Amino acid sequence: MKKLFLFSMLLVVFTAKSQSYLGYFNDNYAGVQGVLYNPSSIVDSRFKTDINLFSISGAATNDYYGVNMSDLLKNGYSFEKKAIKFPSGNNNLIANIDVMGPSFMFNLSPKSSLALFTRARVFANFNNLTGQFVAQIDNGFENPTFGVNEGDYNIVTNAWSEYGLSFAHILYRKNQHFLKGGLSLKYLQGMGNAYSYGQNVSLTKTGAIFTSTGQVTYGGSQDVEEDFNNFKIDSKSHGWGVDLGFTYEWRPEYEKYTIRDQKGKSYDLKDKNKYKLRFGLSVTDIGSIQYHKFNENKYNTNGTFTQADYDASTTIFNFLNRFDQIAPASAPAKVSLPTALHANVDWHLHNKFYLNVNTDFSLIQKTAANKNAIANTVMLAPRFETKWFSIYTPVSWMEYQGVQLGTGFRFGPIFVGSGSIISNLISDNSKAIDAHVGLKIPIYQGKLKDRDQDGLFDKVDSCPTVAGPTENFGCPWPDTDKDGVLDKDDSCVDTIGPIENKGCPWPDTDKDGLLDKDDSCPEVAGPIENKGCPWPDTDKDGVLDKDDKCPDVFGVIENNGCPEIKAVEVMAPVTLTLEVQKEVAKQIGSYSKTILFDTGKATVKSESFGSLDAIVTILNEYPTANFKIEGHTDDTGSAVKNLQLSKDRAAAIKDYFISKGVIQTRLTSEGYGSKKPIASNKTLKGKTLNRRVEINLVK
Repeated sequence: MKKLFLFSMLLVVFTAKSQSYLGYFNDNYAGVQGVLYNPSSIVDSRFKTDINLFSISGAATNDYYGVNMSDLLKNGYSFEKKAIKFPSGNNNLIANIDVMGPSFMFNLSPKSSLALFTRARVFANFNNLTGQFVAQIDNGFENPTFGVNEGDYNIVTNAWSEYGLSFAHILYRKNQHFLKGGLSLKYLQGMGNAYSYGQNVSLTKTGAIFTSTGQVTYGGSQDVEEDFNNFKIDSKSHGWGVDLGFTYEWRPEYEKYTIRDQKGKSYDLKDKNKYKLRFGLSVTDIGSIQYHKFNENKYNTNGTFTQADYDASTTIFNFLNRFDQIAPASAPAKVSLPTALHANVDWHLHNKFYLNVNTDFSLIQKTAANKNAIANTVMLAPRFETKWFSIYTPVSWMEYQGVQLGTGFRFGPIFVGSGSIISNLISDNSKAIDAHVGLKIPIYQGKLKDRDQDGLFDKVDSCPTVAGPTENFGCPWPDTDKDGVLDKDDSCVDTIGPIENKGCPWPDTDKDGLLDKDDSCPEVAGPIENKGCPWPDTDKDGVLDKDDKCPDVFGVIENNGCPEIKAVEVMAPVTLTLEVQKEVAKQIGSYSKTILFDTGKATVKSESFGSLDAIVTILNEYPTANFKIEGHTDDTGSAVKNLQLSKDRAAAIKDYFISKGVIQTRLTSEGYGSKKPIASNKTLKGKTLNRRVEINLVK
């Protein structure tokens, strides 16, 4: 085991100067690197294409050595002398290197993406090593006396190259739910494999004599059997691997990132992250490599040897040949990949701030012979992310190490970081280390264009070079008839019409020469002077109201629509017979009913003058008769005001008669308010009858 163990220690030192992708691969701009952890990540990406020129990743964790990282970088650093050791009955170490060569991803369609990648990988696992045994190897077994029970241990290293093809597709998208899946198929070429495991191994030393027990098995590809530095691609040692992943995104504001064209087809804004929560689940490194040249040797190590025997052995192989060999084998052999399960949750906190939780679990037993396994890891990583720049600070727990803190950044084509750098800078006994660095050519998804600056992207703008409203899909509203009313508001698109009539010409429904907009009776023909309405004849006496001096009283044409005045012969001396009195009262009463006043006033309306003049004629025919004018009201309102109003109206009639030549001494006037109703004031009709002026012959 001497050579195998020392080689693995060198591997750890080399790995410690490399990096891992802790905190970076969950970035929405990780691009082709993201496919290594979850192949579904490349579809609906923020990239049109992403080209990796070169990147390297690596990590190592153990529970035996604790070092000060600043000392580790110094020339001549000695693990044996400088490192703090934590020996136990079960010490472990896991290390890996991952070099990514020229690789790229691109979009096949809006729903599918493809990636091609190349990688070179080295893994090393040391499990169930007894710390006291490692300490004895470190000092070359120089202690004069010791006893170590190693028990069952397991060591395996494997190096291989990968040529991968990844395909990812959007599986489901409806409203706020989004699901995508991806598959990577990898062609593997072995570069070298070596392993060793023991059963019930123990070693004691007394003086110069060593006594050992148990059974030791070692094997591997023939290329590295004698020289562990002889890693190279073996075209005859190959295999296949598969990665499978799914990603679900919850997009509560999906409408904010969706636009639709005139036909209803929808488009996503590809340059925007649309999720509030993103869940990823993947299984990587399903598969194995078959080495065509493979040897396995088993030894029964029960026996003794001297310090000189050990010192004279240049390799583990010629040292073990001192013991009895059990059934050596040489045949093709399969070496499994470090299969792992990855679960990832990304929370879009606000604007450009995110919080990521990631877990990596090995699906390979770490005690399985000749099988590599990853270090189980749980990580919490807040980050600030934009198109050209990201910064992230992962806090992680890594198997055998515990909690560690790191940081990293992405700036355009460059990304650099470590999941443990901060912890290692402040700790004197770091047990894990990782770092990552890479150079790429990112070609981002561009923002959608809006050439006419009308707020509608060209993708869904039916008139991309002419500004127009969103409601008309970016096109100006037309005005077909050029009447100043846009077609969307024009009820008569092909006929000129005014804005007030929604772009339609004003009609003349009754064909009377007056447009409906000015016609008070648009469906009945009438003269312009009466606003398009026929002249009325209220009292149906054949004289239109416009010519009728008594429009509310049936009359004759000869008397301008007023009742005919019948002459009453007066015998001298003037004697008014009962019949004459009745006739005079009837005529005057008929005219009195048509006397109208302005509301609440004693002013006589002009349309009543015809009736008053007719009464004057009657009064003049009986020059010796006296008349009393009485005013009456209904009971609405104040009784005092009604009484005064009735007196004022009676006096107004009296004054009118006097102005027409009636002798004042023949006339008297009086008002009675609501004291002498001729009908009930409880009805509207009764109130109308009670509002009256009576002209009575004084007997």
